Parts: sequence; C-alpha cells; structure tokens
Amino acid sequence: MAEYDRYLTEDSRGDFKHRNSVLNALHLDGWLLALLVALVTYGFFVLFSASDGSQAALIRQARNFAIATVAMLVASQIRLDTYYRWAPLFYVAALLLLVAVPLFGVGAKGAQRWLSLGVIRFQPSELMKLAMPLMVASWFSRQGIPPRPRSLLGALMIIALPAGLIVIQPDLGTSLLVAASGLFVVFMAGVSWWYIAGAATLFLMSAWPAWLFVLKDYQKQRILTLLDPESDKLGAGWNIIQSKTAIGSGGWSGKGWLSGTQSHLDFLPESQTDFIIAVLAEELGLRGVVLLLIIYALIIWRGFAISVRAQTGFGRLLASSITLTFFVYVFVNMGMVAGILPVVGVPLPLVSAGGTSIVTLMLGFGVLMAVSAEKRVIRQ
Repeated sequence: MAEYDRYLTEDSRGDFKHRNSVLNALHLDGWLLALLVALVTYGFFVLFSASDGSQAALIRQARNFAIATVAMLVASQIRLDTYYRWAPLFYVAALLLLVAVPLFGVGAKGAQRWLSLGVIRFQPSELMKLAMPLMVASWFSRQGIPPRPRSLLGALMIIALPAGLIVIQPDLGTSLLVAASGLFVVFMAGVSWWYIAGAATLFLMSAWPAWLFVLKDYQKQRILTLLDPESDKLGAGWNIIQSKTAIGSGGWSGKGWLSGTQSHLDFLPESQTDFIIAVLAEELGLRGVVLLLIIYALIIWRGFAISVRAQTGFGRLLASSITLTFFVYVFVNMGMVAGILPVVGVPLPLVSAGGTSIVTLMLGFGVLMAVSAEKRVIRQ
C-alpha cells in the first residue's frame, strides 16, 4: 500500500488546515517567501551593475522570475500525495526529453544541451534536478525505509541513467548536480554507513580510469587549471585569475555599486551569470558577500525546518533533498569563483541571469511550500 493510503484518513487527503491568512490560503510559507523575495531583490541589485546598467537585462530577468513565480505558486497548490503518485511519470517525461537532446537538440559553445520550441529554448537537464529527488523519494517510500539492498540498487539505477545522458551532452557539472539530488535522498533515507564507505572507496578507485577514458580534454584542463591557474594566465587560467582579482580588490567595503573595474572593463568573464558573485565582492566588498550568505543560510535553515516537520517519509526525503541540492548550487558556484573548485558552469542560485535554472529552482521551492502547508490527520 502507498504511504498516503496507510497513514492518512479519508477526510484528510489534500486537506490544508489553518487557512487563517492569505499566505495559508495560497499554501505559501511566509518565512520562505520573505527570504526568497529578499534574495531576488538583492540579485536584481547586483545584476543591474553586472550588466552595465542594462534595462534589457533586468527586463529579461524580471520576465524569467514572473514565469518562475507562477510556476512556484502552481507547485505549492498541488497535494503532496499527487506528487507521490505522479513522480514516476514526471521522471520518465524528463528522461525522454534528455533522450531527445542528442537527436533534436540545439548546440551552443561546443555542447548540445538545449531543446528549442520555437519561441523558447530550455535545458531538459534542469527539469531532471527536480524530477530526480521526486522519483527517488517516491521509490523509497514505496519500497520501505531504511532501504534494503534491492531497493538501493534500484535507486542507483534511477540516478545513473539520466546522469549518464547528461554527461554525453557534454555537461559534467549538471550531471553531478542531478546525481547529487538523488544521492541526497539515498543518504537521508538512512542508508548504512558501510554502503557509503564502499561507495566512497569505489569512487576513489574509479578516479584514474575516469581521467583516462571518461573526461574530455577541456574537462581535464579545468582540473589542471584549478591546481595551477598561473600556468596559462591568458588562456584557461584567465577566468579564475580575474575572479580572484575582483574578489580581492573589493576588500571589506568594496569599490562602490556600479564602480567595479574588473567587470565594467570586461576583464571578468561571464559577469552576469557564473561569475556574478565576483562583481558583488568587488563592488560591495566582503560585507556584501556576507549579507548574501546570511540570506542563503536562512533559506537553507527554513528548508530543513520544513523537512523536519513533514508528516510522511516522502515529504521529509523530498524537502531535505531539495534543500541540500540548493546548498550544493551555492557551494559549487562560490567555490568555483573563489578558485577552490573547477569551473563547471553552475550559476549562482536566483542571482545569476538565467531562465530554465530559475524556473526549476522556484518549482523546487513551490514543492517545499506544499510540504510545509499540507497538514494531515494521522491515523492512530
């Protein structure tokens, strides 16, 4: 029997209680919503400078957030048991879109990662970042928690298939993020530490064969550049060197809004997307970065609070995985820009200019709000 059939009384299915305010009536978590508004507002402030005061860039970003906000509102209205039942279909649909990428996809900058629908172009791998935790959480809820070896093997196959399809696009960074969103569910499901130790050992043993036979030349170059960016100052090391220069030159208080030299003189690459936090650090200094980190930390804290209060295993697994994946987004982007991780093309969540990634993140927060809002009467 499904988890919801076991634990929910017939009159409590999808019943949202305590609708004493507009937020509750809309199934929105007030704290999470306020933090997201603060983050998005701060992001517009930074993007305006990173784009040299371009109103067109702000209009595009506003359009993306308008679409993403509608998506979040819709996601928050859906009952959690509906997510539970429809997770396999969502996963299969996202998987089919990934299969369509090498057949009908649009290429850019040496990679084929997008599908075009005429007026819009989107990245199916971004949808898998949400479909993956939904599917793995649904799988474990059906198979039982903590996972048995057979269900654990099934979950790993669910994770490996889309991750492999994304690797061949090629997009190693997104592939790792998609795999991480599923592995977080595995970890939160209570998998034995012996399995974790075995997986870590297997990963270390496969590092050298992966270097020889899996990684492409440009991916190897990124790792080598991370270890010694000075070896190719005008080539592969340029991005890291310029981002470090921008971050270091900002000091504590920064050079002032709209006064950064690295970005406005075009020394800093991808200043509106992957390296936007370097613009923030140069212009607003360390205190500006600390403020952004505080907002991110509070969002992550709220996500875990929602996870802890979830009434079912599916809700707990799903909310914790979405929250941890958001944390990894932040960590990877900041580590990449600071030169402690390879450059993998991961945008700064809800701050960098973007389209599909913003919609996917806001969809995830909509699911978090659905977990937070749905109150259940548990059968004793």
